[in-house]
Amino acid sequence: MTAQLNPRGDVAVLVPAAGAGVRLGPGGPKALRLLGGEPLLVHAVRRVAEAPSVATIVVAAPAADVDHVRRLLAPVAPVTVVPGGADRQQSVAAALAAVPPGPQIVLVHDAARALTPATLVELVAARVRAGHDAVIPVLPVTDTIKEVSADDVVLGTVDRSVLRAVQTPQGFRRSVLVAAHAAALDPLTDDAGLVEKSGGTVTCVPGSELALKITRPFDLMLAEHLLSGGVRFDP
Repeated sequence: MTAQLNPRGDVAVLVPAAGAGVRLGPGGPKALRLLGGEPLLVHAVRRVAEAPSVATIVVAAPAADVDHVRRLLAPVAPVTVVPGGADRQQSVAAALAAVPPGPQIVLVHDAARALTPATLVELVAARVRAGHDAVIPVLPVTDTIKEVSADDVVLGTVDRSVLRAVQTPQGFRRSVLVAAHAAALDPLTDDAGLVEKSGGTVTCVPGSELALKITRPFDLMLAEHLLSGGVRFDP
């Protein structure tokens, strides 16, 4: 049986959390690394569960840690935990297959974006509910971006006004995400990319600085600072 949060919610959230997190340094799976004394995954699930429209959360955990992750998340929220795959795309597909009938909006969220506020979850879900097939939160690119050759020679400066840094959760009409995964031939780093390749339209909404991705040790230090500094994550 799939665990349920708000029985009147229309959103299912998938959290692929089976990655090793090599760039974060030696240790266990990235989603289980500690932030403020708790695993990243616990922080991420807690904030997603605070979003009123979320009915179901499905976590794809490392196959060897499924029982451990179930016990870890039991005090946080009712969550379904399934074994993840060899890559992110396979993990999302496994979680998607475990979503029960009902929710027609599916969000895919990185456990590494552990401080993402519930208001961003609601914003993305609302845009899908309004009729968009796929919705992604984005931030403007503020650095100057250079295109370089294989031998590190600058080829040109990219117009950053048309560039956006993409975050999660990414939201989809359920049928659109199912079809995109069914048509996938090559693994991509995000689900919006699958929708793009299948000819779908992806719409942007403003992201959140708090939805930073914890990938490197410096990111973890920054997240620790934000967490310990009493930052308000929702208005």
